[in-house]
Amino acid sequence: MKIYTKGGDKGRTGIFGGERVDKDDIRIEANGCLDELNSTIGVVRSLLPENHEWHSFLFTIQVELMVAMSEVATPSALRDKNPNKIKEDMDLYCEKEIDRITAAISESEYFILPGGTPVSAHCQLARTVARRAERRLWTLHKQDPLPETVLRFVNRLSDLFFTMARYDMYVNGSAEERWKLFLYKR
Repeated sequence: MKIYTKGGDKGRTGIFGGERVDKDDIRIEANGCLDELNSTIGVVRSLLPENHEWHSFLFTIQVELMVAMSEVATPSALRDKNPNKIKEDMDLYCEKEIDRITAAISESEYFILPGGTPVSAHCQLARTVARRAERRLWTLHKQDPLPETVLRFVNRLSDLFFTMARYDMYVNGSAEERWKLFLYKR
């Protein structure tokens, strides 16, 4: 089977259940953001040393993002026919890692300028892509409800990657470039 099908040449693509929708349909846009997030996480993993503690954790995140994409590609009326279901506790899985990392560093009281190390900079990029994905998911959710597990998981990912970016700076002895103190901390 060839990689190209020519099925999308007229601006439409297939979703779970066989329906064809416009390529700029919010369901496709949301999944495109999740796909971009998954690719960004792949870049982060490629920058890590082979034996880095985050490899298996990020692998799990990537696998569950693929499951989330399957759920997003499925209209709610057909969701019971899709065998792919995100793990119920993926938000807690992320929270556990956030808490573990935060215990080693201080909580942030400042807006941080993205950058620093390559891993930190790419974690910050993953954070922003996760936020965009979440916005698109909520737009879709208003039209066709999504599983709450997907929404919670993607919401945690932006916090996770912010924390990971800060941690990578910390373990590498790099100073964070601060912008301003959070207003609620003043």
